[in-house]
Amino acid sequence: MSELRDFLVMSYDEMEERNLEAKAQRINRVPMDKIQEARMKYLTDEKRIKAVTVCFTDLEGRMHMLDYDKKFLLKSADNLTFDGSSVRGFSQQVESDLRLGIDWSAFYWLPADVFGPGKVLVFGEVLEKDGSPYLADMRSVLKHFSEEQFKANGYTFNLSNEIEGFIFKGTSAEQSFVQTGKFDFVTTGGYYHSLPGDPLRQFIDTAAEVQRAMGFANEKDHPEVAPSQFEMNYSHSPALIAADQVQLYKLLCRQVARQRDMTACFLPKPVTGVNGNGMHTNMSISKGDTNLFYQKDGKDGISGFAWDFVHRILNHGLDICLILNSSVNAYRRLDPHYEAPNQIKASPIDRGSMVRIPIGNSKSARVEVRSIAPDANPYLAIYTLFKTGLEGSLPTKPISGKVTLPDNIYDSIANFSKSKYISELLGEVGTRLAELKTNSANRCPRLLGTKIKTAEIQFHHEVQNQFLWNDF
Repeated sequence: MSELRDFLVMSYDEMEERNLEAKAQRINRVPMDKIQEARMKYLTDEKRIKAVTVCFTDLEGRMHMLDYDKKFLLKSADNLTFDGSSVRGFSQQVESDLRLGIDWSAFYWLPADVFGPGKVLVFGEVLEKDGSPYLADMRSVLKHFSEEQFKANGYTFNLSNEIEGFIFKGTSAEQSFVQTGKFDFVTTGGYYHSLPGDPLRQFIDTAAEVQRAMGFANEKDHPEVAPSQFEMNYSHSPALIAADQVQLYKLLCRQVARQRDMTACFLPKPVTGVNGNGMHTNMSISKGDTNLFYQKDGKDGISGFAWDFVHRILNHGLDICLILNSSVNAYRRLDPHYEAPNQIKASPIDRGSMVRIPIGNSKSARVEVRSIAPDANPYLAIYTLFKTGLEGSLPTKPISGKVTLPDNIYDSIANFSKSKYISELLGEVGTRLAELKTNSANRCPRLLGTKIKTAEIQFHHEVQNQFLWNDF
């Protein structure tokens, strides 16, 4: 009966061209009304599309997806609602209804062999009942802050993320950890070393093809230091696009892995004794064609503006640590024995520094925040870093001695909760986040110890579901 289904299937080359064109429209700030008109006309005219996947991200950083029948969506795009009380960190039961707007500029064509034929994806915006932005939708917060800075100062926030992950044998390996108590590598090859036909290399090749087709503008990909670990790099983009790409990167990796009876895992430290997963975040700010972070004769090749940006982030390193390392498991990664970026300092060479200053030129000069784990909410983390780098407090005196980030989530929650800066930065949202993280932490042993504990996987925000959460 499959011949009766005439759903959209597109070549990877055509898809890449369409997705890059849509990305260019976002970068060039084409007015939203023009983009919306074009997208809705396209959906109306393209009869082979059956559904539109609308996605949003909760406060902890977990991606949620709803599939809308295309015809229904076209009629009801301005009146979509969902139950916010079912999403951790969103509404209470007594005030559950939230609206879902559509960011038509963040529109993606999806490879049919990975996501199924006849579907496209668009990012949503969580709204209050009156249509105003919902306070816990950090994507909207990042979007509005970026737009405000562009209008007020002409700033464009530039970003690229280096996202590491593991590939483990079996589907749902994280959820199954409760029963198995272990993760199984698909290969024990090392850094840059994976034979062309082995499972890790096949996964990387396929995921990179999907990534390219979705308009990421690939640069390089390779196995990482730890067994079964990978990283696929792509070009920098404006901050909101880059944050969307973090979510899409993890989504496509998980989907490609699942098709191969494997699991793509972005826990910061799923296996002890080997390197963990980071999400090194390269940042710069430009004004027009000028990279404001570059100064040829500046210290380490960056400008005073960039150094002030770095010093503000370091000054608030303890305040914002929970945002960048938001799970119990994340604090295993901040272990200095495995190249951990746990020292609150900046350096061009020391990879144990929270911030590194890579070699750059007038186009590529940037700062690299290394202490972010890949399970952080990318919108919250990126907003926090740019907001702090521009508007945080400069230190009154140089940081002296070896000052390190916390080695456990409890100290991090305490620093976060008592911080006046966090209160000003996030308000009620900060209180909600601290409560969520405390609830998860209280289900885990207080001391990490040397072995991965079942609870730190089971109650992790990217792993837990209602069944696992209630199995306590």
